[in-house]
Amino acid sequence: MERDYPLEKVRNFGIIAHIDAGKTTTSERVLYYTGVSHKIGEVHDGAATTDWMEQEKERGITITSAAITCFWNPTYAPNDKNKKHRFNIIDTPGHIDFTVEVKRSLRVLDGAVVVFDGVAGVEPQSETNWRYADEANVPRICFINKLDRTGANFEKSFASILDRLSKKAVRCQLPIGLEENHMGVVDLLTRKGYKFEGEMGIKIVECDIPEDMKGDVEKYRSELVEKIALNDETMMNDYLEGKEITIERLKATLRKAVIANEIFPVFAGSALKNKGVQLVLDAVVDYLPSPLDIPPITGVHPTTDEALIRNPSDTEPFSALAFKLASDPYVGQLVFFRVYSGTLESGSYVYNPRTRNKERIGRILRMHANDREEVKKVFAGEIAAAVGLKDTITSDTICSESSPIELDRIVFPEPVVSLRIEPKTKADQEKMGMALSRLSAEDPTFKVSTDQETNETIIAGMGELHLEIIVDRMKREFTVEANVGKPMVAYRETITITSEAEGKYIKQSGGRGNYGHTKIRIKPMDMNVDLEKLPKNTKRDDHFEFVNTLKGGAIPSEYIPACEKGFREGLDRGVVAGFKMVNVSVELYDGTYHDVDSNEMAFKIAASMAVQDACRSARPVILEPMMKVEVVTPEKFMGDITGNLSSKRGLVEGMEDRGMNKVIRAMVPLSEMFGYINSLRSMTEGRASFTMEFSRYDIVPPNVEKDIVAARK
Repeated sequence: MERDYPLEKVRNFGIIAHIDAGKTTTSERVLYYTGVSHKIGEVHDGAATTDWMEQEKERGITITSAAITCFWNPTYAPNDKNKKHRFNIIDTPGHIDFTVEVKRSLRVLDGAVVVFDGVAGVEPQSETNWRYADEANVPRICFINKLDRTGANFEKSFASILDRLSKKAVRCQLPIGLEENHMGVVDLLTRKGYKFEGEMGIKIVECDIPEDMKGDVEKYRSELVEKIALNDETMMNDYLEGKEITIERLKATLRKAVIANEIFPVFAGSALKNKGVQLVLDAVVDYLPSPLDIPPITGVHPTTDEALIRNPSDTEPFSALAFKLASDPYVGQLVFFRVYSGTLESGSYVYNPRTRNKERIGRILRMHANDREEVKKVFAGEIAAAVGLKDTITSDTICSESSPIELDRIVFPEPVVSLRIEPKTKADQEKMGMALSRLSAEDPTFKVSTDQETNETIIAGMGELHLEIIVDRMKREFTVEANVGKPMVAYRETITITSEAEGKYIKQSGGRGNYGHTKIRIKPMDMNVDLEKLPKNTKRDDHFEFVNTLKGGAIPSEYIPACEKGFREGLDRGVVAGFKMVNVSVELYDGTYHDVDSNEMAFKIAASMAVQDACRSARPVILEPMMKVEVVTPEKFMGDITGNLSSKRGLVEGMEDRGMNKVIRAMVPLSEMFGYINSLRSMTEGRASFTMEFSRYDIVPPNVEKDIVAARK
C-alpha cells in the first residue's frame, strides 16, 4: 500500500479557543466546505459532528477533542489536483476543566488555528491555550470570529491579542463592515475584497474595496509587508529601496516566518454566517507547516539514555506517541497516536519502552469525529487510532523493537478539586472500580485514590464540571449509580524555614534486629534554580528535592534509595492537617548503620520519622489553590459583584469594558468558589457569567488554617 498524499501536502492542526468563541462552529464549517458532511451541524441544536458525546449535545460545549481527516483545494486553485491537501484536524474543548485535551492535542499537532470572539477579544482560556502552544512551540494563525455580533470590534480584539498574547501578531485581512453590516473581508497582501454569497456562503465573489477603507488597507498593508520583510535581508533592502515585491515572494517569506513563530497572521470573519472560513483554510495551506517543515522529533534510548533523532520519513524506524485513549462502545479501547517516523501496518507488533513489552496492533482506524474508516497502513506524519493495545496509556511511546526510542512524555496539571464517591448498591460496587479505572486511563487529569483512614474512594479533577461529567459518564456508559459527596479542595502543605532532625529506628526482637539512623536538614525548595546547575548529588522532581551529602560511607550506598523512599512517604502526610507536603528539599548529611541489624526497611522508617520531625519545626503552613476569575456583567451590578468577591477573600486585579458590559478580573481561593454560579445569577438577574481557571498555590491565612485543621479532625 502506497502513501496517498505526499508529506508536504499534509497539515496536522488544531482549532483552539476560549469557551464560546465559536471553535466547534468553525470546525463544522470546515467539514462542510471540505465535503465531509453535507449538512452543517449547529452547536445550539446539539447536532455538531465533532460534539458527538451525549453530554456535549446537552450542554452545547466540547468535552473531548475530536479528530477529523478531510481534504481541501485552495479557493485560488479549486480544480488543480496538485494543490489538494489532506487536513488532520483536532477540535479541542474551550472549557478550563477540560484543558488536558488542549495540552495533549497541541503536543502532537504541527500548527493551530486560534479562534477569538470578535466582541470579547482575548479571554482567560485563550491565554492558557496560547501558553500551551508556546510551550509546544506550535505555529499559529488567528481567526477573529463572530464579527456579525452586536458589539463586535475587530480593531479592539486585535489590540487585545497584541496586548495580552503576542506583539508578533499582524493583520492579514480587514473586515468589510461589522455587526449586521459584516459583508466580507479584504485580503491585505493581494488588495482584493471578497464577499460570500449563495447558500452557506459557498460562493466567494471578488468585490471592490469600499472607498472609506482604502486608506486603512494601504496603511495596514505596508505594516504587514514591513513585518514580513524583517525576516529576509534581501527583501528588506528591496523594501527600503521602494521596489515592488511580488506576492509569491511575500507569501513564501511569510510562510517561513509563521513556521518559525516570528509572525502570527490574523484573519477575520463569522463562522456562523459562513464568512471567511474558506480563506482561513487557504491560510492553513499557505502558512501552517507540513510535518516536513518542523524540526525532527528527539527522544532517548530506553536503556542507554543516548539522545536520538527521528526524521519525518517513511523509511526511518517506526516511532509514535499515544496522546489519547477513548472507550468506544463498538470496538473497545481506542488509542490515538501520532506517527513521527516510519510506517505501521495492522497486525504488526510494536514495542512500548515504558512497560518494556511488545503489543500487537489489531486494527488501525482513521477517525472522522466518531465515524471511522479502517486502513491497513499509516505513514509518517499521520494521526490515527489503534485497536488492540491493552497496556498503552496516554503519553506512552510506541516504536519498533529493533530500534527503540522514548519520546518526551506530556506533562499534565495536577487536579485541584476532589469528591468522595460511593456505589449505591452492591452490584454497582464491582462495576464502579472498572469504570473509574477506564475513565482515569482516558483522562490524565482525573485521579482516583482511597482515603487511608476512612477507606472511602476519592475522585479528583480540574473542576466541578469536570467531576460532574465523569459521574454522568459512569452512569451512562457503565450503568454505575453512585452517591457523591461535597466537592473538596486539594490543599497542600509546605515548610517556610530550614530545620534539622534525626530519625533512629532500633528494634530488637530476638535474633536479627532492625537498625537505621539518619540525620537530615530540610529547607523550602528553590523553584527558580537553573536545573542544569544542580550539583551531581541532587535528584529533583516537581515538588521534592533529595540531596545526598554523606561523607565517608556513613550509610552504605545500598540503603540510600530506601532513605529517599522513606522521605517521600514521610512527606505524603503533612504535619499540619495531613495534606501532601510539597516544595521540600531534603539533605541527608549523616547517619550510622549496624553491620548485622541494618536493612532497607529500617532505613526507610528512620528516614520517614526524621522528615516528619524536621517538618514540625520548620514552620509548616497549608497552601490553597487560587483561581483566576473573570466575571462579565452589566455595569449596574458591578459594585455588588466586587463586594461579593472581596467577601470571598478575593483580590480584584482589574476591570475593563467589553461592549456594553464590564469585565472584572480577580484572584479568589477555590474553596470560596463552589456554587458561585448560583449566587452570581441571583445577584445579577441571571445576566452575568464567569470563567475561572487555576493560577497558583498560596499560603492560607491563620484563621482559615484553624478551620481547615478542625474540619480534618
